Amino acid sequence: MALTFSSSAPASATADAPARVGSAAWARSLQRRILVTDVFVVALVMVLAHGVRFGWDPFAGMAGASGEPTWWITVAISLVWIAELAWVHSRDVRILGQGPEEYRRVGSAGLRTFAIVAIVGFFTQWAISRGYLLFALPLGTLVLFGYRRAWRSWLNKQRDVGRYRTPVIVAGPRRTSEQLIRRLRRTRASGYDVIGVCLADPSSAGLEQDLADVPVLGPIDDAADLVREHHAGAIMLTANDAVSMREARRLGWALEGTGVTLIVAPGIADVAGPRVLMSRHEGVPLLYVDSAAFSGARYSLKDIVDRVGSGIILALAAIPMLIVAAVVKITSPGPVFFRQERIGKDGKPFAMLKFRSMVVGAESRLKEVVGDDVGMFYKPKNDPRVTRFGRFMRRYSIDELPQLINVFKGDMSLVGPRPQIAAEVEQYGDLEQRRLLVKPGMTGLWQVSGRSSLTPEASMELDAYYAENWSLGGDAIIALRTFWAVVGKTGAY
Repeated sequence: MALTFSSSAPASATADAPARVGSAAWARSLQRRILVTDVFVVALVMVLAHGVRFGWDPFAGMAGASGEPTWWITVAISLVWIAELAWVHSRDVRILGQGPEEYRRVGSAGLRTFAIVAIVGFFTQWAISRGYLLFALPLGTLVLFGYRRAWRSWLNKQRDVGRYRTPVIVAGPRRTSEQLIRRLRRTRASGYDVIGVCLADPSSAGLEQDLADVPVLGPIDDAADLVREHHAGAIMLTANDAVSMREARRLGWALEGTGVTLIVAPGIADVAGPRVLMSRHEGVPLLYVDSAAFSGARYSLKDIVDRVGSGIILALAAIPMLIVAAVVKITSPGPVFFRQERIGKDGKPFAMLKFRSMVVGAESRLKEVVGDDVGMFYKPKNDPRVTRFGRFMRRYSIDELPQLINVFKGDMSLVGPRPQIAAEVEQYGDLEQRRLLVKPGMTGLWQVSGRSSLTPEASMELDAYYAENWSLGGDAIIALRTFWAVVGKTGAY
């Protein structure tokens, strides 16, 4: 099968392409607004640092009235910082709203700025205060994180109502294309709106019933022309036998100068960057995927972080937890703590602790609430067994605090898949079993990706992904996102 490409775009595509031009327009507009935010934050933080270190007179010299003014140092560092934010592509529309990669680039810009200033200061013998830099750059980076978080929240809300999304055409085999479309539709935060599909065999039946609204536009042969005709902003090429390596390259050539992005989705999914090495052989990009490991030095370090971290938090939260315990005892007859057997790493049971949020004997009334079918992640809304104060604790996850004791003992981790009861574990398939390869956690990836609002299937996929791809840096991000999820009461009940 050979791909055919026209040498020029249809006249209508160049003269009237509202969807594609609009997509580019919103991207430029959003980038300009975030640039203004970046400049504002950098200027504000640097002026504050300047005032704290050198005083509020911008024309004061470094060595008294006759010394060289210090304002130019602050201006120079600010310009370098702003330039670095652009150099690392921190406002690339492909990562805006996606989270970790955007924050990594913002953090990298701050570190690179610090390195540049330190090197220049060393060779030019600038008398730059290290305290001045150590105050300005970390503080500014944290404030930038906060502003980017606000922009991300706003952008996701816009995408929830169908705005700021890139129209995309998926091209590939029927089954692979269906799987990809379902994943893209799982969350609107991806920023892609699938407007059609080009199949390797378009003569076959349409897509599955749940994707019946996605039209089959034609064969992969006509992909380049169909992208222009339907004003798509991107084409997503899945792994398939219908397009050879040479033809895929020619597809990229055909899209040059059109503003259409070519995205290649590899055949392997749910593998994070740390496990992937890309190398080129004879011009062909190859992905080397390391096998997931579930023991070793990384896990020992994670255990140390868990135990030390839980010990510190327990020390800081001791008095608030005593107050909560007293309120539980006063407002509802019965014990303060609720102990329940949960299944941990490698299928080993342990007693998980929580502040009691339900009436005594709530477990014996489970059937009257959920019936005989206890599904995975069962957690009914408006559960009549929950006490009034228990509902408040659940809203802010206060009832989970005693699990810090489980973490300190080694039964649980601060971050990991949530532990489940034996009845749920009995329903596990191959995918679900992956979550038992790591310690269960107080919070996890699915909690910060939707909490109670996610389907059980989506939650299990996120937990399996975490088990195979976790990192300490990723755990830190999940912990921060947990704070925002709890404060915002996103999906909790």
